[in-house]
Amino acid sequence: MKAIRVHEFGEPEVMGLEEVAPLTPGPAEVVIRLHAVGVNPVDTYIRSGQYRPDLKLPYTPGFDGAGVISAVGSEVRHRHVGERVYVAWSLSGTYAEEVLCKEFQTHPLPEGISFGQGAAIGVPYGAAFRALFQRAHGVAGESVLVHGASGGVGIAAVQLARGAGLRVIGTAGTEKGEALVLAQGAHHVLNHRTEGYLGRVQELTCGKGVDVILEMLANVNLDRDLEVLAKGGRVVVIGSRGRVEIDPRTAMGKEAAILGMILFNASDRELASMHAAFGEGLANGTLRPVVGRELPLADAAEAHHAVVESSTFGKIVLIP
Repeated sequence: MKAIRVHEFGEPEVMGLEEVAPLTPGPAEVVIRLHAVGVNPVDTYIRSGQYRPDLKLPYTPGFDGAGVISAVGSEVRHRHVGERVYVAWSLSGTYAEEVLCKEFQTHPLPEGISFGQGAAIGVPYGAAFRALFQRAHGVAGESVLVHGASGGVGIAAVQLARGAGLRVIGTAGTEKGEALVLAQGAHHVLNHRTEGYLGRVQELTCGKGVDVILEMLANVNLDRDLEVLAKGGRVVVIGSRGRVEIDPRTAMGKEAAILGMILFNASDRELASMHAAFGEGLANGTLRPVVGRELPLADAAEAHHAVVESSTFGKIVLIP
């Protein structure tokens, strides 16, 4: 089979498509023939050597994908050959024609959800769910501000928050992005390229401020986020590209919390909880991943360049 391999850390061009040995499942493992592969910003950080410099080389990137199970191990009881699944984590990396997974690193993909959409679930929806419910403990009736709401994690957050009864304010940087955010269920959308755009938050919340902020670019926004929080509000830092200076007195006066979040820290129980929610949401129509762009697997380098651009809409997917 073919797979993307990384032999040294560096720029996107270090990734190359190679022939590798076909995969064979162990007793509690399954092999999936992939039809779509999700591309995430974290993939680029790992490839560059920024996140996992200890990672053994060479390796195949990728956490997300979707396809059909082609082989199962002797101890597998809840998956079967021919079943449509989405992959969230794997043993071998998803930038490939096939991927090896533990049984419960795979999840049933409902009919009506495309493989491309299935490849857009794992990291984006996982990060959004963990931030909103497992870290911020958002509840129905609260308000949430989702920065970068037109990206993969942002779209997931808007859909999850709206489905759970929160009042949703999203931000985007273009008219196209604004329209996309509203179409996903946001009650209001702000253009983050407009000077003083956060000033409208007080108006939209009747002067109270927002209860929860999901922050994708903390090095730019965190200090201003604290100013628009409600008393007892929480900011969850999902992404940051550098250091930031804040005034702690703003957080003190509001008894606000700044919470970090990394999906990799989720326990098995927390992962099981989120994927149970995703399965129900996909089945009942409240969750609908948005694929913004599809590229051939061989164009993984181009996908890595694109996924870190601020103009990305929805999920970038590779097709093996």
